[in-house]
Parts: sequence; structure tokens; C-alpha cells
Amino acid sequence: MNELPGGRRSGGGGPLWLDGATATELQRAGMSVDGPWWTNRAMNTEADRTRLRGIHQGYLGAGAQVITANTFRCNLRALTRLGLFDAGLAWMVHAAVGVAQSAVRAVQDGRADGPRDAGRPLVAGPLVAGSVGPVEDCYRPDLVPPDDELRAEHRWLATELTRVGVDLVLIETMNSEREARIALEEVRRAGARAWVGFVCDADARLLSGEKLAEAAAAAERDGAEAVLVNCTAPAGSETALRALRDACSGPIGAYPNIEDRAGIPRSAHVDRHVPAALGPDEFADLIARWDAEFALDVVGGCCGTTPEHLAAARDRLARSGR
Repeated sequence: MNELPGGRRSGGGGPLWLDGATATELQRAGMSVDGPWWTNRAMNTEADRTRLRGIHQGYLGAGAQVITANTFRCNLRALTRLGLFDAGLAWMVHAAVGVAQSAVRAVQDGRADGPRDAGRPLVAGPLVAGSVGPVEDCYRPDLVPPDDELRAEHRWLATELTRVGVDLVLIETMNSEREARIALEEVRRAGARAWVGFVCDADARLLSGEKLAEAAAAAERDGAEAVLVNCTAPAGSETALRALRDACSGPIGAYPNIEDRAGIPRSAHVDRHVPAALGPDEFADLIARWDAEFALDVVGGCCGTTPEHLAAARDRLARSGR
């Protein structure tokens, strides 16, 4: 396993394996993830939570070493729009993390398959990451609220994630440096480890137009253990990885969006399963090439990826000795 925080450039083995998409796997299983509930719908009933747990366990069986709890849409703004108040707000966060933690416990207890290395279970148990996304829309930097609202909302979620015992916080799909840095500040103030992921255009710029290199360097200075590019198409991710490798002294990584979104506007939320543009073998080729060029510290998948994609990529790197 990669030894963060130094990363592979300090001699720490192969990449750390993040899981793949949750929302598109829920869609593939027939669940609507449209607003206002979004992916929070997966916590509504025991049957829904069982389905979500099965997705986590699928990724663990494929080799994920970090499972991302379904808290991407569990910010105050999204939850209050559902009519939830007080204890109900925190319950959604704790329920999502609890489902992920129960999937990990099943692996640790031998009731489900988990990540393996050369046919043997990894010594270290899988980690659970709390997901923190933009409080408005990950594809709409024009909607990023004022700083005081961002601080209050990210502080609340960071506090709840810390209370429920996540191993780290994954601040992801950030479209502006301002929100990313405020979220990171609040997560660090809550006492949690943090990784930061940015969503980018094809030219290594955030959707806000800011340069990824500058935002990444700032996040690293502010205490991010790893800086990543996520929910970005493969070509844009590759350009972003070059910028990250030049800008960052510590761990970097990627988990790309591989949906076939031809004809679908980037900012459009589609409430149906969109097929992947890359099959598992093609995804494995992509990750192997990136790993050879960039020595990735963290790797996984975003929208469109499945446990089969992750397993293929892990197997490909294992056969090459990485």
C-alpha cells in the first residue's frame, strides 16, 4: 500500500486504491438520483441502504482500499431543501457513513471479499472517507455562495463527519479554489485528514477558470494530504495530472469520469444510467499509462466506473509489478 503522506516519490510502493462511482452505480441498479433527494435517496429505507452497502462491498471486493461514504449531497443546504431539521440533518450523514463502515466491517469479519494483494488480504483494513462536495452545484462555479455561508456549512458537515469517525475527508469535485480552501480549512479545524479533488476543463483549469496548478499548490500548503483531479474526462484528467505533478511536492492522483456524455451538456444532470465510454480493459490501459507517466499516489474512478473497472485496473498494475 502507498504510504501517504510522503507519496511514491518518497519511495512508498504503489498507488492507494480509491473506490469508483456511487451515483451511477445506484442508477445502474434502477434508483433515481434526481433532485432534490439526489443520492440521499439511498438512505431512505433499509432496502435502499442494503443496496448502497452492496455497492461499497462490490468495490471492496474489486480491491478498493478507501471507500467513500455517500455524503456528497449531505450538506446543510441540500438537506434543508428536503425539509429535514435538527437531528434529521445529522442522521443522514451518520447513516451514510454507517453504511460504509458496515461494509468495511463485513470485510474485516470475513463476511465479504475485500482488497487483496497477491491473493492475500491486505494487512491494513480499508479506510472510510467522508465525501464533501460543493454546497451548490459541482458544475456551476457561478453559484458558489459567499465565504461566510461556505464556512458555516462546511464546518457543520466536517464536524458531523468527524463525530461519526471517518478515517479521512475527501473534499471532491471542487470547481473553485475559494470553496476548496474554505472546505479544507474547516475539515482541518475539525481535526480530520483531508484530500482535495478538483473538477477541471480540458486545459488544466478549474470550471471557475482558475489555474489548477495554483489551486493545487494552495491546497497543498493549506494541509491537503493529497491533491487530485476527479469527475473530469480522461483527456482533461491527463492534462490536469501533468499540472499536478509539476505543481505539487506531495501525493497526487486521479479518478476520472468515463461516462459517454456525447450530446449531453456538461452541466446537465441526467436521471438515467449513462453507459461508460471505456470498458474495464480500456480503463485499465488508461490507468496503467498514467501510473507509468505520473507515479500516481491515489487512483480510482468517478462517474461511469464500476467494480469491474477497478478490478481490471488493479490487476493490470499488479501484473506489471506496481
